[in-house]
Amino acid sequence: MTLAVESLSETYTRDGFFFPIEVVDSFEASSIQNDLEKAEAELAHNPEKLGLVRAYPDRLLPSFDRLVRHSNLIAAVSPLLGPDLMVWSGGLFIKEANSSKVVTWHQDLNYWGLDEVNEVTAWVALSPSTVASGCMRFVPGSHQRSLVPHTDTFDENNLLSRGQEIVDVDDSDGVNVILEPGQSSLHHGHLFHASGPNTTGHRRVGAAIRFISTSMRQETDDRPLVTLVSGEDTYGHFTVTGSPRGRLAEEDFELCRRDAAIKRRILYVGAEKNTGGRYAATHGAY
Repeated sequence: MTLAVESLSETYTRDGFFFPIEVVDSFEASSIQNDLEKAEAELAHNPEKLGLVRAYPDRLLPSFDRLVRHSNLIAAVSPLLGPDLMVWSGGLFIKEANSSKVVTWHQDLNYWGLDEVNEVTAWVALSPSTVASGCMRFVPGSHQRSLVPHTDTFDENNLLSRGQEIVDVDDSDGVNVILEPGQSSLHHGHLFHASGPNTTGHRRVGAAIRFISTSMRQETDDRPLVTLVSGEDTYGHFTVTGSPRGRLAEEDFELCRRDAAIKRRILYVGAEKNTGGRYAATHGAY
């Protein structure tokens, strides 16, 4: 991939995001989504494992492990975070056909319990991400406001863990992040972003890959699972795991179960309950 690094870095610094980045071609994107949907069919009778696959596809499916390590993603993120990179999580955001599910305005780093802002989310579209299918929408420059107050709603129609939202957002300058299958956007952990419902007859599937510098750590001193995808980790702040042992391997499910308990504790700090969607004890919808 040929990438104008200076343009990417300047745009990202100014706006808090950059897109599109060509990660894989449409055929490979379709193949990755097909692998996910095959796994979903195999686990349809097991809601707990199905929830873990949607939260940890990169730890349970080799196709997603290859995606988070893809050289095109590393080439795009390295100028922003440096050569030593880990993936903190690689979960899925799925909106079924004709779904009213939304993601309210929020900032990613508000609930992740990380000590610094050296994080970039690469959102990789596996199916068309359009206004009609509920693509993301960014407010340029909003990352410069640092963290702002959020309100927990635990709205069942909200795909976020706590239904968290920034109540007062002026999105008149908002940008629709339209992506073809295989393309990715990058966004800052403080950027205001949201997405609407999927009004199409097709699933909208995207993988949110959260890259962090190896120097980062959890403020709680927990050591969640991470994947080292570039360079080396000389800090040892996390539990570094390798590629999946196999496809839907039981040993990998057990690692994910333990990590989900840690993430649940981190994400729901200060909340009235821990029964939202992502990493919730019930492993609900994504």
